[in-house]
Amino acid sequence: MSDSPRTYEVKTYGCQMNVHDSERLSGLLEEAGYVRAPKGADGADVVVFNTCAVRENADNRLYGNLGQLAPKKAERPGMQIAVGGCLAQKDRDTIVKRAPWVDVVFGTHNIGSLPVLLERARIAEEAQVEIAESLEAFPSTLPTRRESAYAAWVSVSVGCNNTCTFCIVPALRGKEKDRRPGDILAEIEALVAEGVSEITLLGQNVNAYGSDIGDREAFSKLLRACGKIEGLERVRFTSPHPRDFTDDVIAAMAETPNAMPQLHMPLQSGSDAVLKAMRRSYRQDRYLGIIAKVRAAMPDAAISTDIIVGFPGETESDFEQTMHVVREARFAQAFTFQYSKRPGTPAADMDGQIPKTVVQARYERLVALQEQISWEENKKQVGRVVELLVAEGEGRKDDATHRLSGRAPDNRLVHFEKPGEPVRPGDVVTVEITYAAPHHLLAEKPALAVRRTRAGDAWESRNAAPVVKPVGVMLGLPTIGAPAPVAAAASGCGCD
Repeated sequence: MSDSPRTYEVKTYGCQMNVHDSERLSGLLEEAGYVRAPKGADGADVVVFNTCAVRENADNRLYGNLGQLAPKKAERPGMQIAVGGCLAQKDRDTIVKRAPWVDVVFGTHNIGSLPVLLERARIAEEAQVEIAESLEAFPSTLPTRRESAYAAWVSVSVGCNNTCTFCIVPALRGKEKDRRPGDILAEIEALVAEGVSEITLLGQNVNAYGSDIGDREAFSKLLRACGKIEGLERVRFTSPHPRDFTDDVIAAMAETPNAMPQLHMPLQSGSDAVLKAMRRSYRQDRYLGIIAKVRAAMPDAAISTDIIVGFPGETESDFEQTMHVVREARFAQAFTFQYSKRPGTPAADMDGQIPKTVVQARYERLVALQEQISWEENKKQVGRVVELLVAEGEGRKDDATHRLSGRAPDNRLVHFEKPGEPVRPGDVVTVEITYAAPHHLLAEKPALAVRRTRAGDAWESRNAAPVVKPVGVMLGLPTIGAPAPVAAAASGCGCD
């Protein structure tokens, strides 16, 4: 057996919660002695699928990918495959049956078990399936390999108390469980000390934060507390629910200097009848009222949304109500989805399933309308001077166009001309917007200012850091003799 460390690759599907979980999985594997497989490498020794059960045909995609790996595994002695995430939580009993070459199946509540399960599978030479029914530990207590040196996710809660008829997430991630505010703020302060300048507060229903700890204004208080952390330049959050979006949250956003003028507010449908069938606890008037209050408090706020087209029973009149809300709200961006059945959800068994051709036609009309609005809203940005947080990997054509890319405070993507001086991801560049497209902006004039930041220093340090060989993995079995002292718990015990 080679002395070189085993390599790993984590493939992530689905929402930001899964992206954050994958950072934990990578951190766990690296602490256990694995190293990330280089880009372009011909496979890894361990391949982990962090799955989603919400997106259309999620199971077909998973089994298709597993099928492609089967011959590779047969040719590569010692290769292991693990499946985790929401689909693993849901289909725990069928994954190994359908793909017997899988070594490990683990759920959303026990991601910390992955290294131990891999080692047990290797020694036992048989699949290890472990699905916890409730959260074993907030994932923020686990090691992390964050994808960015300058921006970070910080979980405030795990789970969801809503019962939307199209969504299976609450059944897979459980009821909402909140972290203590002090733990969240301690994690943020630690991240800022490492050079992070932007954090995104993360929750399945982020602004319901406080329901588990008995404080209805806990989220707005948390936003205001973030505003007092020195060195934290940008605060965002996702995804809120209109039911819990109260006036104190709007006031906190408007009055906290580092709270960004950006809001992602899922609509799902503009029809009151469809919203009722979806079990969404707001109606069109309530939704548009929130948008109006946000715009009154923050006139330049960019608002994005999620919309489902073709929910069971949706009539042409219902769809027109959605189009009406889109025209009124003037979203900067909308993530639009064609409804498809999700096994295990109430909506999958509802009468009035809409023919695919009808759904497709409505979807195309909605996309065309939103494209027009996005472009019109972006054109309003031309001539504005904005500060960009320079991003890594956001501009696919940056090398060819000799540009860099960054995010404005409202989260719009801006491609800009390279300044004469070196600029690193995490630095801040001031530019004037000169051109607008539906999904991005251009700043074609020389930058007005460049500010080198601690976040840029952190990015530079990370990319220059030597590789440290990690320790191995224990099986979680009893040891002989007196136990070692227990290390103090990390101050940020976060959630998923």
